Amino acid sequence: MRLPRFSRKTLCIPYAVFLVFFVIIPMLVIVLFAFTDKEYHISFDNFIHFFSDPSKLSTIFYSIVIALITTVICLLIAYPIAYILARSTMKKKYIILMLFVLPMWINFVLRVNAIRELFNLLSALPGMEWIESANYFKTVFGMVYDFLPFMILPLYTTMLKIEKSLYEASADLGAGWSATFFRITLPLSVPGIMSGVTMVFLPSMTNYVVSDMLGNAKVTIIGKFISDYFGNDWHMGSMIALVLLIVVFLSTWLTGGFSSEENVRGTNL
Repeated sequence: MRLPRFSRKTLCIPYAVFLVFFVIIPMLVIVLFAFTDKEYHISFDNFIHFFSDPSKLSTIFYSIVIALITTVICLLIAYPIAYILARSTMKKKYIILMLFVLPMWINFVLRVNAIRELFNLLSALPGMEWIESANYFKTVFGMVYDFLPFMILPLYTTMLKIEKSLYEASADLGAGWSATFFRITLPLSVPGIMSGVTMVFLPSMTNYVVSDMLGNAKVTIIGKFISDYFGNDWHMGSMIALVLLIVVFLSTWLTGGFSSEENVRGTNL
């Protein structure tokens, strides 16, 4: 039986329909609410009220700081792990990699609850009472635990693609481990770093479930603001969502451009 052949334009129709109904129309609705008041008159009051309120600006600042700390810690932990796994000759290294990915198969809320119970047990020990009030520490810990696999996987896949002949050539030229790492491994792993940073930094700014459950609802990030405002004020909530969208776009654009530039420079030995 001969299957019918479709043109490229025909095959693009399902994707175009998806983009229209699930991306373009929702974005237009957000823009409409963001630039109108409760009577649907064009207004910039939402932006003025938001950027003139110190508490809201501090929320953005804390969100960025928490996301940066989470991203840096994930990178410092994930890079050595990915490097060792990618360069290792162990036959069972895929099992080790699976151990880092395995928690992602468990329900997110259950994992966060397990961490919260662990902190509750630790805070009951002598000398560990400070954990009870360390809301920011517990929030960052939960973020790192949740997003660490998203940093390991892109780093591992990127390092795995580095040709072994480059390491052999580096050794033949008399380069030591440090020279090989900074001249070959690090530059060629920049795309994986940028991908992992994007996958960790952006969700960390909006994942208010972790901050609510581990931070005793005392750590407010921008994602929590959006959720609260959409409960009673769609106009302000849409404005904050639009601001966050701009931050996401700028972050993606900067990391993408930086990754491409460094990738080209890193190939020059």
